[in-house]
Amino acid sequence: MQTWKIKDNEAGQRLDKYLRKRLGQAPDSFLYKMLRKKNIVLNGKKADGSEKLCVEDEIKVFLSEETIAKFSQPDTDMETLRQQYPVTKLETLYEDTDILVINKPAGMLSQKASPGDISANEYIIGYLLQTGAVSPEELSTFKPSVCNRLDRNTSGILIAGKTLAGLQCMAGQLKERSLEKYYCCLVKGIVAEEQEMIGWLVKDSASNQVTVFSEQEWEKKIQHEHSLDNRHKKRSENSIQKGSYIRTGYRPLSHAGDYTLLEARLFTGRSHQIRAHLA
Repeated sequence: MQTWKIKDNEAGQRLDKYLRKRLGQAPDSFLYKMLRKKNIVLNGKKADGSEKLCVEDEIKVFLSEETIAKFSQPDTDMETLRQQYPVTKLETLYEDTDILVINKPAGMLSQKASPGDISANEYIIGYLLQTGAVSPEELSTFKPSVCNRLDRNTSGILIAGKTLAGLQCMAGQLKERSLEKYYCCLVKGIVAEEQEMIGWLVKDSASNQVTVFSEQEWEKKIQHEHSLDNRHKKRSENSIQKGSYIRTGYRPLSHAGDYTLLEARLFTGRSHQIRAHLA
């Protein structure tokens, strides 16, 4: 038998989700069976798995040590963690108990694009392991994570949640757009006035390229596709659904020769939006 006490970074999630992390090798059917038979109880009472966990909640698992070991996530030693989460020099802009803000360099992924990638997310966890802000044991039930993303070739502010509270708070502000995003970019040509642009962006996932349509172009595209016969129309509607409304603002900061330094503001955040819209 084992007893697990819920900590700050584990609170707020469902019991069954927490059990999947602690007993990740066990099938769901086994976990729910153990809950029904009261072999797993929450605060001394029968639970069905849908309960939201609170700090200091107590989970008792009435299973043999061998069974718990069999279904637990494999133990990861510090050397393996160092390989998964390497340490690199990060330019820290701000850090407190709950969040870490860094200046991501161009060329670094914000998050993994494929399993073998090492991204800012892994470097941040490596840094937190090194400083003792997170322990190997805590990583089994909560992993710090970036809250926003930047394109690989874009440098700029990346916010990470060190704790669940920090992650939820910053992700919520980004979702509600109570944080404003500004970027500096160099463009060819003289831009004299502040302006806003709106349009529609279509992304080709296979080539990772986007196409931007003005409002007038988008209206014509829709009208044209609606005029096609039913056979082609079905295929066209699928392409229409991929279009995303975009709104970008910019103002000139300075210019030299035939180039202008702009401050761009994202009112919507889509892949390659600033580069595609300005182009």
